[in-house]
Amino acid sequence: MKEEFTTNQFRHLGCENFDIPDDEKGYELDLFCVPKHYEEDLDRVIIPHGLIMDRTERLARDIVRDMGGHHIVALCVLKGGYKFFSDLLDYIKALNQNCDKSVPLTVDFIRLKSYCNDQSTNSVKVIGGDELSTLTGKNVLIVEDIVETGRTMETLLSLLSECNPKMVKVVSLLVKRTPRGSGYRPDYMGFEVPDWFLVGYALDYNEYFRDLGHICILNEKAKVKYKV
Repeated sequence: MKEEFTTNQFRHLGCENFDIPDDEKGYELDLFCVPKHYEEDLDRVIIPHGLIMDRTERLARDIVRDMGGHHIVALCVLKGGYKFFSDLLDYIKALNQNCDKSVPLTVDFIRLKSYCNDQSTNSVKVIGGDELSTLTGKNVLIVEDIVETGRTMETLLSLLSECNPKMVKVVSLLVKRTPRGSGYRPDYMGFEVPDWFLVGYALDYNEYFRDLGHICILNEKAKVKYKV
């Protein structure tokens, strides 16, 4: 029943994140607007677009509350983070215009690659890392789409530390519960999710599904269909 959505299906943990349980059933695709070209590729909708936006707005409030008054370089982790990055900054800009606290923002971008098909390669390729030296002495907010094992983010943080930024905070829309995890947790997180392969809202599978508005589970047939 839809009125039980926030109380039974998602357990709220102390205003820090939403914990999506392992037995979450999600929603049938025909309840939402899903691109027709993806209808045969998805199992179910797990996080509808409206809930993503509402949670992103709350994360923006928390960031402005904690970092207000500091000049922040918002560092977007491409490609998967671009949609969350854009929406989060829109909410922060709106708060800057309407709240006592505000966060002066500039932006930068970095690309990390650690996946081939649906498997982690256990190595992290950093594209644009030679430009991290521009962050020396600055307050940095890293904006990521998903933290899985945590090793990719730990690698980025290690590279950043060599550039001596003044402060570094990390916000991730999703954090995956996985036995492969290193134990790393970001400073701000939207949803904690089971160990599923998720697509949509700019999360991709071999560059497909970035144009899907909801976060969904990819079915096994699609993994073969779009495999490189």
